[in-house]
Amino acid sequence: MLKRLAHTRQSSWVCSRCFQQSQQPRRFNSNFGATSISRDPESSPSASNLFGLSAKSTKEDDQALRKIFDDADFWADSRRASKSGKPTGIAGNKFLSQPGGFKEFADITLQRCSAAVEKVSRASSIKEYKGLVKDLDRLSDLLCSVIDLADFVRSTHPDRRMQMASHNAYAMTLQYMNKLNTTTILNDQLKKAAGIPEVWNSWSEQEQVVAKILMADFSRSAIEMPESARQQFVDLSGEIAQVGTEFVEQMGPQTAYLQFDSRRMKGFPPNMVQALTTYRKTRIGTMNHEAQVALSHVEDAEVRRELYMAVRTADRPSIARLEKMLKKRADLAKLSGYETFAHMALEDKMAKSPEAVNQFLGALAQDSKHQVSAELQELLELKKADAHLDNNPNQINAWDKFYYSHKVLSGMNSKLRTPDFLSAYFSIGTVMQGLSRLFDRLYGLRLVPRHTQPGEVWEEDVRRLDVVSDTDGHVAVLYCDLFSRPGKTPNPAHFTLRCSREISAGEVEEMTHIEHNFPPNLFSSPLEIATSGMDASFNKKTGSHFQLPTIALICDFSKPQHRRPTLLNFNDVRTLFHEMGHALHSFLGRTALQNVSGTRCATDFAELPSVLMEHFATCPSVLGLFARHWETDAPLPVAALENRLAIDIRMRPAETEAQILLAMLDQAYHSSLPLSPDFSSTEVYHDVYNTYASVPEPAGTAWQGFFGHLYGYGATYYSYLFDRAIAGKIWTDVFQKDGKHSSIDRENGEKYKEEVLRWGGGRSGWKCIAGVLGDAKLAEGGEVAMKEVGKWGVREPGEK
Repeated sequence: MLKRLAHTRQSSWVCSRCFQQSQQPRRFNSNFGATSISRDPESSPSASNLFGLSAKSTKEDDQALRKIFDDADFWADSRRASKSGKPTGIAGNKFLSQPGGFKEFADITLQRCSAAVEKVSRASSIKEYKGLVKDLDRLSDLLCSVIDLADFVRSTHPDRRMQMASHNAYAMTLQYMNKLNTTTILNDQLKKAAGIPEVWNSWSEQEQVVAKILMADFSRSAIEMPESARQQFVDLSGEIAQVGTEFVEQMGPQTAYLQFDSRRMKGFPPNMVQALTTYRKTRIGTMNHEAQVALSHVEDAEVRRELYMAVRTADRPSIARLEKMLKKRADLAKLSGYETFAHMALEDKMAKSPEAVNQFLGALAQDSKHQVSAELQELLELKKADAHLDNNPNQINAWDKFYYSHKVLSGMNSKLRTPDFLSAYFSIGTVMQGLSRLFDRLYGLRLVPRHTQPGEVWEEDVRRLDVVSDTDGHVAVLYCDLFSRPGKTPNPAHFTLRCSREISAGEVEEMTHIEHNFPPNLFSSPLEIATSGMDASFNKKTGSHFQLPTIALICDFSKPQHRRPTLLNFNDVRTLFHEMGHALHSFLGRTALQNVSGTRCATDFAELPSVLMEHFATCPSVLGLFARHWETDAPLPVAALENRLAIDIRMRPAETEAQILLAMLDQAYHSSLPLSPDFSSTEVYHDVYNTYASVPEPAGTAWQGFFGHLYGYGATYYSYLFDRAIAGKIWTDVFQKDGKHSSIDRENGEKYKEEVLRWGGGRSGWKCIAGVLGDAKLAEGGEVAMKEVGKWGVREPGEK
């Protein structure tokens, strides 16, 4: 398929962690040694000598990076300078300066697509077949250029007219793309070219990878089936999309509210009791935040039991929609010749099969078993100490876990001065400055503020940063939309507005002859026409131009107040590091073909760079690059920080067990079970939990009706745990192999870049891991390798 299903999700990279923002403090490294974290310029590694920049300008850029986020006056001056430039469109796309430009952009793009399709269709010579993969990749890139940018604008732009215009362009291009994906000539020509040894051997490794990807995707889209079966495939796919969307958007509880005598609410925060109580009756919404607070605070075990049952039981329509989706997926897999939907979904992933996933999950569960048992025993001792006669003091029930875990964490939290004490050391400007300094030391990359042109950004608070390499110059564009506003999604996300791709000289030459009705002086060169005005750079190594990867980073931080900068709690810091890990993959995965650039890789590999970045967020040497008090410039104090990190490490076993159970449930639901006429998702749910959970799930619950990730992550929910285990291993064996200071060692960064990041999706994930870890046994993957990763376990930074 020309725009693969993975691309549709990854262009708006809202990953598993991003969806699951916990209310609890996040994890952090507790293994420091000094009494404070130093950021002495004399002892820190020097900045790289950037391509085309003097040391003085390097220092000025570093200071400006902090100021554009933290200094309101400096930012106001920057915005005034931006308003004086030459007008352009969103992200520099010169078509998109007003709503009507979206249709114009889509129209001219589809004209170019039609020409590309015609070129592929009429290919008949060896020479023409040798260029086929690049032609198809260019066709895919043209489609993505509209779909990715329009998808972003329709979900992010505050102007309703721009939203509607972008939606219409998205729909028009998607319709054209879906038609192409059922056009047999493209698949036939690609298979014919790949079957000619002279042609296949002339393709680069990257071209061969893309050819295999496209042929496999065409095959999975039923293009080789008879017409009747192909239509059935299309119908089933449409039904799955419809019921899956309904499942996510319409899920609800069996019981929306519970009511208790207020005298039974002892332990519940008094202000919440007062707000929720009328005539001594406290009314709690089971889908609201107060239900979770009550489960953690209310002393009455029977109240907690009733709440737990209600919170964990979805209504029957939700269950019915889920089961319909699962049965349709099983039918789709059977129609396509696969044993199960999991086999179909995992074929192009690192895992390859559900058997391998289960090997991984089994090994991971065994690795974490001891810690889960130790945590449960600690909770049981607490319960025995305050047990009532009717409170089953010798066992922990499901509704007890939140309550007694909260008691443990409350004792640990008391060691902190205030919950937001550490925020003073993490203004948003200093964190962005720290990320730039980290990237500079590891990869020779820096984030350089740049004035935007009028119309370039979709909201006045968006900052543009150019990503500059000390060897290759300007390599990427990053737009930072970090502050909250009405109507904006609260979920942090990484959007790919445009991928990396080599622009051939022939393609530029074509633009000199293109027929168009562009407004006068819209474009200044054929290259600008080829890129719609968006940024490109000349690569001296290849002697060709590359369109620069263009990324939008979305967060929902509060805006600075008065002259106080935005201060981030540590969960926010980790979130920003995590999302920048995705962006880093795009910065350095600058492949010649867009189908494998940046985050366009296997789903179960895509989280690795972002999860690894969370380890950097907890490292003393990294924090020493930037973490200072926003007013006093004092270094981050270690004692309070260690107490904060201990909380996260204490939470890890329960969190890991919960994720393992969900991943196991995901695999069970996408097995052959839904093909049975007696299939019950509730029975399967209880079977998984009562077989593997440390605390059995009480009869009567049906939480699976709230498991919305089953739609977007069907059969791949294990991916985040998988990448956490790999990231932990790389952190220990590469970035900590020579002690804590090796986390900012350029040699280690170059090794990780060369073996993992630069490939995007153009190399097997297993080969990337084998290369960076120096373990050839992992290179071919398989069930044994999956089990080995499970044995590595999931560890927090600093945890032994």
